[in-house]
Amino acid sequence: MKIERYANNPILAPIPASDWESVSVCNPGVWHDGDKFYLLYRAGPDTDLHPVYLGLAESEDGLHFTRVSDRPVFGPSENGFDGGCIEDPRIIRFGDTYFVTYAARMFPPGAYWKQLPLNGNNPDMPPEAPFAVRYNITRSALAATKDFKTWHRLGPITPPNVDDRDAIIFPEKVGDQFVMLHRPGPWVGPEYGCEKPSIWISFSDDLLTWEHSEVLASPMFDWEAHKIGGNAPPIKTEKGWLLLHHGVNESMSYRVGAMLLDLDNPRKVLARTPEPVMEPTERYECEGIVKNVVFPCGTVVKDGILYIYYGGADTCCCAATVPLKEFIDFVAAYPVNAS
Repeated sequence: MKIERYANNPILAPIPASDWESVSVCNPGVWHDGDKFYLLYRAGPDTDLHPVYLGLAESEDGLHFTRVSDRPVFGPSENGFDGGCIEDPRIIRFGDTYFVTYAARMFPPGAYWKQLPLNGNNPDMPPEAPFAVRYNITRSALAATKDFKTWHRLGPITPPNVDDRDAIIFPEKVGDQFVMLHRPGPWVGPEYGCEKPSIWISFSDDLLTWEHSEVLASPMFDWEAHKIGGNAPPIKTEKGWLLLHHGVNESMSYRVGAMLLDLDNPRKVLARTPEPVMEPTERYECEGIVKNVVFPCGTVVKDGILYIYYGGADTCCCAATVPLKEFIDFVAAYPVNAS
């Protein structure tokens, strides 16, 4: 299955003179309102602290984007649970309000591409301090906005002392509950039912209280042997919820696969690609502050075409397209547990 990269990738790149997006502009979430495409992207400066912000760009055609401001539209709080970074946004909408999940740290993560410790910028804390504070782990959180300019922080949605990323909420309820995917890194071992960091599924009545998590999918293939996680919010199709997911191999290369989940029972994986549908091949995916990364956070379906928006090498924003029906048929050709 060939996913066509946009010939003029990247669609957004760092601005060297910027004080907040000089080294990293990547992992964009997206929304299309029938008129404009809104690209909400992660951005950070080339500093030892490297706080992480969200910027916003707009497009009429989904390929040519213009930044709406020379300042971030959403950034770390002054002294809160997300005081260090806000990154990897995934966007859904209920009514007239966009709900955005994001990964957050209490303190800036630092220049991680220089192999500095993620807790190197933390204030000195005694051993009695919470694990999350001492080690600056990632939690996932939820924010709400009507215009991507005025924001409300709704709070964390993953456990307080668990490094938990890739939180993705389904775009509509299933049955009478909200559904979320997430990737709690430390939940591995016999007591958790998985040997490597896996995609978990959770349910909620109110978008903030997520209980009864269970393993949805674990690494199965060599290209995802180290860990897997969800990417963009699932798309509802006739053959199931279409989910893009990333797999990381032992050499830490990030690739993208796809699954179909049962429409009425998304705990059930119907199909799953044994090989990646995208992998780092282009210079802007192989070279950057983190080599060999393709990482989507948003998709749009327009005129039967699936637009995939992804980060390349933690450095730039890129776009790719594929006919949706052909892609669904391709994924469905790899049923899970087929006799």
